[in-house]
Parts: sequence; C-alpha cells; structure tokens
Amino acid sequence: MTTIKSIQIVDLQSQYQRLKSEVDPAVQEVMTDGNFINGKQVSQFAEELSSYTGSRFTIPCANGTDALQLAYMALDLKQGDEIIIPAFNYVAAAEAACLLGLTVVFTDVDPVSFNIDPATIESKITPATKAVVAVHLFGQGCDLEAISSICEKHNLFLIEDNAQAIGAEMIQGKFAGKKLGTIGHIGTTSFFPSKNLGCMGDGGALFCQDEELTARIKMMANHGQKVKYHYDYVGINSRLDTIQAAILRVKLEHLDEFTKARQKAASSYTRILKEKKGITPPAISPFSTHVFHQYTILFESNETRNRVKSQLQEAGIQSMIYYPSSLHLQKAYAGTNLPTGSFPVSESLCERVLSLPMHSEMTEEIVEFICSKIDLSEIVR
Repeated sequence: MTTIKSIQIVDLQSQYQRLKSEVDPAVQEVMTDGNFINGKQVSQFAEELSSYTGSRFTIPCANGTDALQLAYMALDLKQGDEIIIPAFNYVAAAEAACLLGLTVVFTDVDPVSFNIDPATIESKITPATKAVVAVHLFGQGCDLEAISSICEKHNLFLIEDNAQAIGAEMIQGKFAGKKLGTIGHIGTTSFFPSKNLGCMGDGGALFCQDEELTARIKMMANHGQKVKYHYDYVGINSRLDTIQAAILRVKLEHLDEFTKARQKAASSYTRILKEKKGITPPAISPFSTHVFHQYTILFESNETRNRVKSQLQEAGIQSMIYYPSSLHLQKAYAGTNLPTGSFPVSESLCERVLSLPMHSEMTEEIVEFICSKIDLSEIVR
C-alpha cells in the first residue's frame, strides 16, 4: 500500500490537478475578455445547468444563503410569516428567514434519513405558516411526495434546499425521474467549493418552473430592477461572477463522474464498516438516489463517537461533526424558547454523527486506510 500521511475531509487540490487542463483555459478566457460581471459564461452555465437538472429556469446568484433569501423574498414572505425548517440542519435556511423578519418554526427529522420528518410537519402549521423548507441533507432527498401533499393541503409554499444533493433524483412516486431542486415552488443550491458541484469561491443558484416567479427572482437578485435604475422592488445584489461560472461549466461536465466516484467510495465504506459493531452506516433513502455529499455514520453514544474522532485525528485523518448542536439550542435562536428535549431525534443525532472524508478523488486504498484506523474493540463490547 502507498504511504498515506494525511487525509482531508475533501480534496480540492487533487480535483483541480485532474481538471487543470480544462479549468485554466476557461478562466483565462474570462481574463482575456474582461467581462467579470455578467459575462457570457454566466448565462451559458445557467442554460447548461437547466438542461442537466431538467429545470425550466435557473437563476445564478452569489451563494447558497442568498439563494434561500431570494426565494423567501420572491415568494413575498413578510415579517411574522412562519416558515417550517428542520432543526438538524445547517444554519442558512433559518438565518436567511430571520434576517427578513420571518418566524422560524423548527421541527424534527427522521432518525434514519436525517431529513425532515413529514409526520412532524402538520402539528407545526398555524394560520401564519406560509412555507416549508425541505433540506435534502448529506446527498439524498426528503419524502417530497408526502411533504408536497401537506403543502398543497394547507396552501403552503415548498422550498427545496438542495445545496447538498445536486444531481440526485427521485426514484418513486409521482416525482420519479425528477432531479431534486426542481419539484418545489423554488429550489436552491450552493456552489461552495466543497459541494459536489463546487466553484473556486462562492456561488449559488435557484431553480424555478414558473416564468413570472422566475422574473421576480431575477429582479430581486438585481437590486429589484428589470430596467437599469428603475426599481420595482427592494432587492439585493447577488451575482455569480463570470470566473466562477466558467469553472462551474467545466465541472458540470464531470458531475456525473464525480457522483459515481462518491457512490463507489460510499459502497466501500459501508462494506467495511457494517462489520464493525457499534457503527451504523448511512441508510439509503427509498425516495431518491444518494450522491453522498457527506458520508455520515452514526454511533451508539457520544463517547464512542468522540473516541473514534480522536483515533482518526491521531492517524492524520480529518473528520467532521455535521452538526454539533441542533439549531433550536443555538444561542442565536434562543428566542424560539425551545428547551433541550424539544426535538429528541435532532438532539440525539448531534451527539452521535460523524462524517468521514468524502470527495470525487476517493480511492479504495484511501477508504480502506481510513476504516483500518477505526478500532472499536476497546470501546464497544
């Protein structure tokens, strides 16, 4: 076996070296043209991403958090409107809502998929509820058929946060064959460098199937204007710059290849780790394919999780805890007045999850090395 000195949670350097002969000329073209804002590559990327996802419209923006804020703004959500968001989640969906004065209503997640549990949603709905955010966590889809039915029943907007599952698609029910992010009223995504489709800076996009709503999103992202210096709405300035669009065009061509590499690595992880008592490998949702933005395992206790994390660190292997605290227990969201115990599944997951290295450059050798450093013999009996 080749000597392995250290392993990061994501290996962007190796990916760049593999794509260098394509990325560098794409960037150089932008430098030569000098159209750094709204250059032709931005609209070309939007068209190509629409073609890939099957979305009627794609609107690039500056980052994934902006995409969520733009979705709320375009849907005309107003101060005091309630929006239901999973508690086990990255902060962006809640953060963007709070910045607009919306009322965040947290709910619990499914203990197997870690995605929002449809069974918990209806009890959270009040006359002030206006939207549900379905976060497709770690690379696989929520039960969109159940969630969309609830939204239709109560006349709610469905927003898909697809920052972690670009390329995944539904595999059963009325949405079978549709890519995640294209089913709700608006879908959002992020092109943060570590994402499955990541740029070399910040970037994001929204997906929409309605022409009128798309026009509104575009205006909201451009200071609220359609015609320069004529403002119909109070908007924001959120643009995907041309260099990042050029890079993303290159990477989009390889996205399915990246996905297959991630799925292969995940399969190897699971084959090895399922033999280790005390570890639960990630479950595959029956609702969608899994593109493994993260490979997140579950331990029986916090102590076991922390011991294994230390073992990996000592071996030069980076691992991450996504997420160390349920959002309702974070200081910034103390105003929700939800004590410990409010969302038992979310709180338990925060104590027991650990994400192992996962990226497009994973090899069988790397997976085997990582797994060889996980020793539960003195921890689990």
